[in-house]
Amino acid sequence: MSEEFKEKLRRYSEGTLPEEEHEELESELAKLEAYQLYLEEQMEREEQDGPATGSWTKTDGQGSAAPGLKKAKKKRREKSIIRRGKWKARISNTLTVFSMFLLFTVISSIITAVFYSTGERGDTYRDVVESAVAVTRPNTTVRLSSAAHYFFRLELSGNLLKQVGGESIQVGSYTQDLHLGLANIGKFNWMDERNGSGKVFYYPSAEGTAGGGDDNNQWKRLAKLPEGTVAEAYLSLGHLYTTDELLKQLEPLNLQPVWFGADTGTGIRDDVVIYPLGFPYQPMWHADDMKKSAVTKEKTGWFSSTSSYSSVSPSIEAYGSGAVRDANFIKTLKLLQQHQTLAGRAVYINQLDASVAYLEQNGVKLYGAVVTGPVKELLKLREASWVSHLQVGEVRLWNWTE
Repeated sequence: MSEEFKEKLRRYSEGTLPEEEHEELESELAKLEAYQLYLEEQMEREEQDGPATGSWTKTDGQGSAAPGLKKAKKKRREKSIIRRGKWKARISNTLTVFSMFLLFTVISSIITAVFYSTGERGDTYRDVVESAVAVTRPNTTVRLSSAAHYFFRLELSGNLLKQVGGESIQVGSYTQDLHLGLANIGKFNWMDERNGSGKVFYYPSAEGTAGGGDDNNQWKRLAKLPEGTVAEAYLSLGHLYTTDELLKQLEPLNLQPVWFGADTGTGIRDDVVIYPLGFPYQPMWHADDMKKSAVTKEKTGWFSSTSSYSSVSPSIEAYGSGAVRDANFIKTLKLLQQHQTLAGRAVYINQLDASVAYLEQNGVKLYGAVVTGPVKELLKLREASWVSHLQVGEVRLWNWTE
């Protein structure tokens, strides 16, 4: 070992060797280590094989192994080195791929969180899907929670609820996935498939009388229910009513209105409403409808603070404010127009653009409603001239509060 090499080793151990020479020396040491390992393996094999046998030749009175035996040993050593090299390469490639996968997962998680939080995209998408369900599924609402995942995915999920009597009951669940704003088809998972099929509304005929079929069986079914039960009823009206007019008809009754079917000029065949479009009794307030109270800030650290505020929805009359309700309905449909692809992936909406144009030109007129309450109160509707047909929906034990 030269004195120059020893000096490099000393400076290497002290950490004073320049970076370029440091890398060069490490490369040399790696070669020496590999060479030392190679020699040790060769010596171990020779000890295990024992004295070589075969043909001998005399050179200066001493025997030497035949050339053929030496070549065979050399080939075995070469194969062993190549095999170890292959395994090292495989392990190295596997670790590289795994590291890249982890890095991509972290980066995609950051991009996903930033994308859906920018401009309140996540909240907007949730509002669109909730509104789409509310306007197309009579007396069905969903309150969605959103969860951003890696690989640019946003998952929307929530329970499907119906108002029956004085309680909201779960009738199923809903899920939908989005990938950077591109939505998959929404999935309705009903506890009872009858909830997914919907009920029939009959559209008033041109003469002002109800179209459609016989509902005697529905009234008989309602009459056979015990008095201590509450039910959901789908009402078809004798003629078109404004929102205020229908609310005045419902005000004296001990019933709760939950949904109104609006005439959109589409989705009607043979006096039967095929694709109902309407709005819930409780308006679908959106983020820009809410009035925020004064913002209060609280300092939580040297350079951080938290802000808090409360928001209040516009006030409406229990059996009035028809103009406010109508405006909220049309505004909601326009929100769905702005996100028509997402809304169409969530539910089926028949001719949305034509429906909005019809409502803006002709105003909101109602052909049907969903109400709920005690069975004995629902039976009184048989004598109401403004009700043309009734269909019974969900039934529950008494949960009503007068």
